[in-house]
Amino acid sequence: MRVTATELPQPMQADARWRARLSLAFADDRGTTRLVERRHEGPLRVQKPLYPEGGKVCHAIVVHPPGGVVGGDELHIAARVDAGASAFLTTPGAAKWYKSNGRVSRQDVDLHAGPGASLEWLPQETIFFDDARVCLDNHITLDAGASYLGGEILCFGRTASGESFRSGCVEQRTSVRRDGRLLWFEQGTLAAGEAATTGPLGLQGSTVCAMLLAVGNPLPAAAMAALRGCGDGMRPGTRTGATQIKSLVVARLLGDSSEEARQWMARAWQVLRPALTGREAVIPRIWNT
Repeated sequence: MRVTATELPQPMQADARWRARLSLAFADDRGTTRLVERRHEGPLRVQKPLYPEGGKVCHAIVVHPPGGVVGGDELHIAARVDAGASAFLTTPGAAKWYKSNGRVSRQDVDLHAGPGASLEWLPQETIFFDDARVCLDNHITLDAGASYLGGEILCFGRTASGESFRSGCVEQRTSVRRDGRLLWFEQGTLAAGEAATTGPLGLQGSTVCAMLLAVGNPLPAAAMAALRGCGDGMRPGTRTGATQIKSLVVARLLGDSSEEARQWMARAWQVLRPALTGREAVIPRIWNT
């Protein structure tokens, strides 16, 4: 198989906004997953496929060279994993969404896994600066027998620098379909100072929230118990939980520490990955740099 890497010319924008696209495709080649397509437009890249756990799983690190997203920027990420292949996608560091300057920034993620394929989308944390205005869309489509593990860690304000999320808005939409059926649909708006961020049915005033979604074979009771135990020993005020709905598992965290959320996410992934794919979950080196 031959990988195609294509870069389209980025037109100059009078307002200096970036519109970036990345499209990836993975295929099984006699037991080895190959990156067979890599197309990009604007500042989104995958430098090369990596194989830290052998040929069965291809790792790809999605890089956004500017290091941050400003008002009006648009990022589009698409990945397709063909039948029997396995791909793991992550990012090299935290994503930063800056002050909006009156414009909305957006990111669309469109993922598809073919029959019997395995797809993991586990970017590192996302930090929303004060007055960021962001729209996030995530659409996952799975064929029969495919499995999916996807996570997110959202941080509101740069609390380590003393900045809170006093104004701004984050809109989210996530859908998961498997074999033509809608398994999960969630949408909401998190606006600074409103009930969704301060109320008991929302973030409850927390500055960090995280979610891990898993789709595959139903988890045994022991695995669910281990998943629920991933929040044990965390600081007072941090809340975690996990629910199984047939072939879908959702785990969540609310707290005030991005580092603690990262630890929880890694623990939860280490429980879920072996149960869904039969493969050990070894922490990627990029998560420790």
